[in-house]
Amino acid sequence: MFDNKKTKAQSIIRSHVLWAMGGGLIPIPLVDFAAVTAIQLEMLQQLAALYEVNFSKSNGKTFVSALTGTTIARLGASFLKAIPGIGTVVGGASMSLASGASTYAVGQVAVDHFANSGNLSNFVEDQLKKAYEDAFQQGKSYVSDLEDNQGEAVDIYQTLEKLGKLKEQGILTEEEFKTKKQQLLDRL
Repeated sequence: MFDNKKTKAQSIIRSHVLWAMGGGLIPIPLVDFAAVTAIQLEMLQQLAALYEVNFSKSNGKTFVSALTGTTIARLGASFLKAIPGIGTVVGGASMSLASGASTYAVGQVAVDHFANSGNLSNFVEDQLKKAYEDAFQQGKSYVSDLEDNQGEAVDIYQTLEKLGKLKEQGILTEEEFKTKKQQLLDRL
């Protein structure tokens, strides 16, 4: 049971890291940051459900904020995108890396915390922040490894984008979209 839960948790984290990396590539400053934060909150909600931990959006935001701190590095990468030409490329690449690594770290810390009977309101910020910093460093390598195997991921993202358009046009129902989305994410 524990091993199965841990495997599911790692799958949730992996798919959200990939989404966060994509969110980090959004070319509009601050929109990318908001997208990544939303992705991290969704991941946290799914992990909380897996570990049967009560989740509220406000407690989730508090947890993520406590871990990620001021996120000056991510904001800096976001603002780099405002520079025409090279700023978009450099800012997008660094924001994608930072977003993926941060999402990985938030997920790993949450899993460890939840697995040890923790919840979103009984954490010691300093302890979790240290764990986050360590996991963020591991997350950079994790993201680099994912980028090395990016070919299939790009195809999956393009397919997801097409499915999203079909849903918006009313061709797919929300349920059909969610089913197809999960099938694609399971391939990652």
